[in-house]
Amino acid sequence: MKKINYLLLTLLLFAGLGRALADEGMWLPMFIDRLNYIDMQKLGLQLTPDEIYSVNHASLKDAVVGLADSPNPSGYFCTAEIVSPQGLMFTNYHCGFESIQKHSSVSNDYLEEGFWATNLDEELPNEGLTASILVRMADVTDSIIPFLNDTMTESARSAAVGKISGRLKKAASEKGKYNVNVKSFFQGNEYYMFVYIVYKDVRLVGAPPSSIGKFGGDTDNWMWPRQTGDFSVFRIYTAPDGSPAEYSKDNVPLKPKYHLSISLNGIKKGDFTMIMGFPGRTDRYATASDVQFRLDYYYPPLIEVLGDKLSIWKKHMDADKNVKIKYATQYATTANGWKNFIGQSKDIKDLNVVGQKIAFEEKFQTWVENNPVREEKYGDVLREISDIYQNRTSDIGPLIYASLTGIGGSGIIQFAQSFSGLQGLLEQYKKEKDKDKKIKKEAQIKKVAEDLKKSALEHFKDYDMATDRDVFSAMTKIYYNKVPDTLHPEVLDKEVKKHKEDFNAYADYVFAGSFLSDRQRTLVFLNDPDLKAIDKDPAFKLMQGYMGKIMAASVKYKKNSDQLSRDKRLYVQAIRKMMPGKKFYPDANSTLRLSFGTVEDYYPADAVHYDYKTHLRGVMQKENPDNDEFIVPEKLKELYETKDYGPYADADGTMVVCFLTNNDITGGNSGSPVMNAKGELIGLAFDGNWEAMSSNIAYAPKLQRTIVVDIRYVLFIIDKFAGAGNLVDELTIHKSVPQPVRIEQTLQPETEGASVN
Repeated sequence: MKKINYLLLTLLLFAGLGRALADEGMWLPMFIDRLNYIDMQKLGLQLTPDEIYSVNHASLKDAVVGLADSPNPSGYFCTAEIVSPQGLMFTNYHCGFESIQKHSSVSNDYLEEGFWATNLDEELPNEGLTASILVRMADVTDSIIPFLNDTMTESARSAAVGKISGRLKKAASEKGKYNVNVKSFFQGNEYYMFVYIVYKDVRLVGAPPSSIGKFGGDTDNWMWPRQTGDFSVFRIYTAPDGSPAEYSKDNVPLKPKYHLSISLNGIKKGDFTMIMGFPGRTDRYATASDVQFRLDYYYPPLIEVLGDKLSIWKKHMDADKNVKIKYATQYATTANGWKNFIGQSKDIKDLNVVGQKIAFEEKFQTWVENNPVREEKYGDVLREISDIYQNRTSDIGPLIYASLTGIGGSGIIQFAQSFSGLQGLLEQYKKEKDKDKKIKKEAQIKKVAEDLKKSALEHFKDYDMATDRDVFSAMTKIYYNKVPDTLHPEVLDKEVKKHKEDFNAYADYVFAGSFLSDRQRTLVFLNDPDLKAIDKDPAFKLMQGYMGKIMAASVKYKKNSDQLSRDKRLYVQAIRKMMPGKKFYPDANSTLRLSFGTVEDYYPADAVHYDYKTHLRGVMQKENPDNDEFIVPEKLKELYETKDYGPYADADGTMVVCFLTNNDITGGNSGSPVMNAKGELIGLAFDGNWEAMSSNIAYAPKLQRTIVVDIRYVLFIIDKFAGAGNLVDELTIHKSVPQPVRIEQTLQPETEGASVN
């Protein structure tokens, strides 16, 4: 009887989670041959696994790039792809937005006007921006797991993993030639090593105006139908010998191992699609209690605070073009996350994600209890996870409010935090009695002050005091009213009482009295740092008060974190044992992944159907000169009126802008190459859809779609709109030549021998 029950249970489990659908999963490319190749072939793939991922010869993975703001990144904010033999890269407009914004000013507003380099000398360097290309990945689980055991504390386990990983990374780096990361998978049940070459000279080559690159703005963000030309163009440079190098005028364009060719053949429903990139974070194995906790306690304060901050920024940005440029990146990034949280909350409810997980967990618990050994090891896992989240419910809201409105609130408080190290050195200098040590400490202070001068210049470039003053007032008010008194810094309560709960008056006092509110006053202080001056600075004092309270609250909140990590690891371990025949993919963690699927339409609601592609006519239909999200450039309207699409038009003569696929992606995949069955570039992934915002937690096969800007629209804008034919000339472009229709004619006896025209 037990065997029969177990068989029925297994069938039920496979009916619920089942095997991953062909379009679900962010897969490690080193396992394509073993896990995915047959399914990919069935959908139409025409490449071999070796042509996609190889460490022995050039393959598609050598054209996929991770973008970061670090010389030794462990993760990537976006993906790009190499598209020419001269290191030219395509990525999304929103991925290049910060670089475009930093180069912009009122006199040279590249955000509004666009930017196109007509030669290499005009390409713009971007300090700190790096491009990483994977050299190889390796399974190092067997080098780590044997040295761990279930009796270890999580801190001891983490230390052991770190020690072993350090040795592996050192050996693989080849004395600093490569950047090496070792990351855990399946909640610490497996470990993989990733070896990258990092290029440190990445230059801006081209970008359309925001009216194309961000067409639709916040209104259309995460939405379909979409008509956004979300792309920008960069180039990787190297030293003359081809090695990575810091920016130099002597550097030359990269000669890549592989670059993607481009197809102008277009797309149709059902076409095979493949995406490679660096998805940031998913949590598909989260428990029901975890998801419910986020829904009830995590998302609401985030949505409230970020929404308030955005409204203040927008008010000032709408009133002043200079402020609009300064805050463009902060606003775009924050707005994207804010709307994402709203969508996640909505879709978790609409798609009954918690209910689905509860149903699965009931089956899981039955499987566990069906065997004494399993029950001993896994029997309490779900209950313990649930208890931990339940115990955190009273702490999470205040902690989020305190973090977002305190340390993360106004720019002046965030800037003040960067002075903590200097203040500590000044205290040490004051207490030091030894003359020689005092001299060394003085040198340290001088160096830190010089570094802070550089960061201050960068900070104030994109800072507006009036805007930040209003943000400070609003955020401080929320902190005071929403955060329990036990987390109030003494200085906050004192000043609020002094200013009779007039938060505008308190803001005026802080900004008038703090040297941190003004560029020149900050530089004057850094020329001669003084402990007394920084200790009495009202912004710095408030920052210190916030830090003390938030750190104490964080320690309390993180209680039982070791237990939670252990239980999550055991839960995932058990699931994989429960379904030994299932192909499991790991959660995204900013490592190179591949997903595959097809071009698809979808039905978001009853009697509603969305086609799989949009056109330039949709841009014209949405035009609204009174709304800067829907302004259409005159040149684009002229091209539309004359239908001057060149070789980039669809077969029916229309100009396709965006299309949909059912590939599985998430944040970090922005800019990822969308390739056809031959591995040719057909578009750039740039967004998900509103009806499946819960996809980081639960994949929704009927609804989840990837929004892609068609590569033909990208080239149309570069060529016809911008006139940057020099960039198109670099590309390897494929387009099938229409074949003539063959006409068979039966010759009649009286015309036998006559020629057929």
